[in-house]
Parts: sequence; structure tokens; C-alpha cells
Amino acid sequence: MIIHKNIDNFNVTNPVITIGTFDGVHLGHRSVIDKLKKLAKQVNGESVIITFYPHPRIVLNADVENLSLVTCLEEKEELLAQTGIDHLVVFPFTKEFSNLSYTNFVEEILIGKLNMKSLVIGYDHRFGKNREGNYEDLLPLAKSHNFNIVRLEALNMNEINISSTKIRNALYEGNIKLANSYLAYNFFLKGVVVKGNRIGHTIGFPTANLHLPDNYKLVPQNGVYAVRVHHKNSVYQGMLNIGVRPTIEGKNLMRTIEVNIFDFDQDIYNHDLKLELIDRIRSEKKFDSLDHLKKQLHDDELTVRKIFSNQASQ
Repeated sequence: MIIHKNIDNFNVTNPVITIGTFDGVHLGHRSVIDKLKKLAKQVNGESVIITFYPHPRIVLNADVENLSLVTCLEEKEELLAQTGIDHLVVFPFTKEFSNLSYTNFVEEILIGKLNMKSLVIGYDHRFGKNREGNYEDLLPLAKSHNFNIVRLEALNMNEINISSTKIRNALYEGNIKLANSYLAYNFFLKGVVVKGNRIGHTIGFPTANLHLPDNYKLVPQNGVYAVRVHHKNSVYQGMLNIGVRPTIEGKNLMRTIEVNIFDFDQDIYNHDLKLELIDRIRSEKKFDSLDHLKKQLHDDELTVRKIFSNQASQ
């Protein structure tokens, strides 16, 4: 996949294009991408996805304090590359661009800059200023500018349309299994290990504290999770705590992301980690003492190891 941050010299054979934020690159997105690739092959063309950066809500300051994304840009690029598309255009979203009508967007950008031959859109896709352009609006443009337009229906799983919003809601509720089923991969957090207060070391459960580089990355509901931990070229099992550590911190309600990596003893400060969330095993609790916390952590470890053991035997 070729990533384009500039389209001034965009030169692609018979580009078949789709547009969207593609947050999460979930099963619904993948059905659009599969259709995109199939159409491109039929016309001896190349598949092109257009996404926007920064997120439009950030630029327009539209409820941005509540903005949480399943995937940041780097993660999205990684996931889209795995789908086998030919090109990803990361289009700079500005206030000036937000005022462009859907007609001008099609004529000036999609046709004028990208030489679009076919456009694939989701069942409810709208774009242009105030999201005014929909499928019916685009039909006359397709006829006058000689490009093909294909609309896809919603992808259903057990009669529920898959959407980024539903995945976000599942993550907010801590329903990681449901979110993963919609994503078709395990939701993950990527970040850098930073120094913590080392309380975990004193009770036999040392943790790596993760700092996420993107402020808008969604962090699931507080609790304890079974995770796979990717460090360099190795994968480990572990248990992740997301929360405010009420037993240790008292009234200091700063949220942390910390993982205890099983069968692991390395200094990894400033190292990159990727955590795949497999299952949520319990809510965060406040314990009467560190001894009670330590006993619970032993129980948690047994629970998490059993989850991975059951997976291996299936």
C-alpha cells in the first residue's frame, strides 16, 4: 500500500475510490474494501481509500472533548495496509476544506486531482459541506462526469448493523469480546512504557505503565483484562489494569494503564508495547489492604492463564 500525504502529482491507473474516516477498520469497513478491490480488478484499475487527518471534529471543534477513536492514524494505516488495498490518501482536513460543497469536492478533488473512474460508498455515506451530499445527489454528477458509483448496504451481524459507534459503545462498557467480534481482530493499545510508583514490585506483581501517544485514543472501561503483550518480536501473556488504583492511590484519581507481563523480567522503560485485549475478567475494586490486593491479583493471574489455556486447547 502506498500512502499519499500530497495529491498534487497523483498518478494512478483507473482509480476506484472510497472515502471515510474508517475508524477501527472493522468488518463493515472491510466489506466496503473487498468491494473496492473487486471493482478495481474488474476495470484493471487500482483501489484507493481517502481518509482525513486531523479528524474533522478536532478541526471544527465539534464536541471534541468527547472524541474517542478506536484507531489513531498510525494504527489505521497499519490495519488498512493489511487489507491489500493499493493506495491510501491521507487528506488534510482544514476549515477551508470543510466549506467545500460536495459538488466541488467531486469535481475539483476526486476528478480534477485523482482522475476518479469509480466511487464506492457505504449505505449511509454523506460528504461535502455540512455532509450535504448523499448517493442520490451524486447520481447526476456521475452521469455528467462519466464515473461509476456503487452503494453498499449495511453489513449485519445477528441483525445488528456494524458501526464504529457500536464498537466504541461496547468498549466503553468493557464488552471487549463483542467489540472484537465486530472488529474481526483484537482491539489493541499501543504506547511507551513510563516509570510508575513501583508498588507492584513490592507485592510481587511488577507492572509496565503505558503512555498512549494519541490523546484521542479510546481507552475501554476500567477493569482487569486478559491481554497479549507484544514486545519487540515476542508475544507474552499478561493481565492489564485500567483505572485509578483506588487501593494504592486513595483520592488521587489519575487513570492509568498498567500491565503485568507473565514470565517476564526485563527493564523495558521507554520501550514500545502493543497490548491486545482478549477478555475483561472483573471490575476495578478497592481492597482493605495490599495483602488483600495481592491475593486478588493471584486469583486474577490464574483466571487469565486459564483463558489462554482454554484458547490454546480449542
